[in-house]
Amino acid sequence: MEETSEFQIKSEERQRWSSIALVWSGSVISVPALMVGGILGGGLPLNICVIGIFIGYCIVCSYMSLIGMQGCDTGLPTAVLAAGALGEKGGRYVISFILAVACIGWFGIQAGVCGTSFAAMFGNLTGIVIPVWLSSIIWGIIMLLSACFRFDGLKRLNRIAVPLLAIVCLYTLIKSLGNGGMEVLHNYIPTGTITMVDAISMTVGHFALAGAISSDYCRFARKRTDVIKSSFIGVIPAGLMILLVGAVLSITMGTYNISEILISSGLPWLALVALVVTSWTTNVANAYSGGLSLAVLLNKDEEKSRGTTGIAGILGTVLAALGILTGLRTFLSLLTALVPPLVGPMIADYWIINKGRMSRFKSRPGFYIPGMLAFITGALTACVTGGIFSKISFLSFLDRPFFIGPINGIVVAMVVYMVMSLIYKGDRK
Repeated sequence: MEETSEFQIKSEERQRWSSIALVWSGSVISVPALMVGGILGGGLPLNICVIGIFIGYCIVCSYMSLIGMQGCDTGLPTAVLAAGALGEKGGRYVISFILAVACIGWFGIQAGVCGTSFAAMFGNLTGIVIPVWLSSIIWGIIMLLSACFRFDGLKRLNRIAVPLLAIVCLYTLIKSLGNGGMEVLHNYIPTGTITMVDAISMTVGHFALAGAISSDYCRFARKRTDVIKSSFIGVIPAGLMILLVGAVLSITMGTYNISEILISSGLPWLALVALVVTSWTTNVANAYSGGLSLAVLLNKDEEKSRGTTGIAGILGTVLAALGILTGLRTFLSLLTALVPPLVGPMIADYWIINKGRMSRFKSRPGFYIPGMLAFITGALTACVTGGIFSKISFLSFLDRPFFIGPINGIVVAMVVYMVMSLIYKGDRK
């Protein structure tokens, strides 16, 4: 492999697989995951939920391991690795832009949600009124400062947060099963029309983006097997726990919201901690990956990415304080849906064409036509079959739900890339 980028990490920066696993666990334990679990619990028997969730996370962990091992081999983040399959300009101007905008946007939304909820709960507990905009700025800055410590900051935060969140989730689960909750669960008959495929699709969907950018974190792994261990052990147990907690809570308590349940149980301060920490662990990763992608887009190096992380976090925090991001959720969902199909060309190029040999990985100059066409085709497939266009009124006629949108996009992108690579004889750099 040639010296591709200033983003290659040094050997002394490599981490134990358990540190990377904790980062993944902190990312998967989130309020959106509880919501997905709550929806699944309302439409499927718990045993089917478990199977669907397990299969869904196994699918995500499989492709995130492949991308993560590329990052481990090369020491490069996703936005830079994309230059091998999409060309340097494709990776820099297309992929980096999409990742940066999506991560900054979601950082702002999470900071806004955390700020709004914190202001309301803190006001109820103390009688002190904190303006929502001020609360959003405070928590946005706190989350941003954690992200500016790069991977070490993520690692240290999750060493504390993941065990704490696990304890809170288990305690809430035990509380929900008391006072007749166990009987409600035993006699529960689902009333929804959710299928096993829906369960798999929803599980994949809520973590598909994280799987696609796994090399941002797995580049710190010491060897390929560490990537696999950190992905499967970091994601599946935590993911199963949080989604099942959401499912059980929705059945026994009528809500998946841990904070509401803790407040009703007389533990409002613990509810406040749960709210803040679940937002914090997820949002630090948004700022970190957003900063990396912004650095690539602006042609900066790894050292300068600390500054671009600051820029990304400040932009997201300001947008959150202004309260304008809520109306952009559909746009951000569209951008997020475009990311997983990127995995297709990258996997095909590195693992099939180059047979997983690091020495054969090279970035291509400009825009690489097979990779760009494969990405566009895969992204369109993911949007058409994944329900994204159903949220956009003037494109709703294109909505054709089928199987799992992100996976459809990845598979189609892989196939198109393989075919186009045979046809197109572009020279490698």
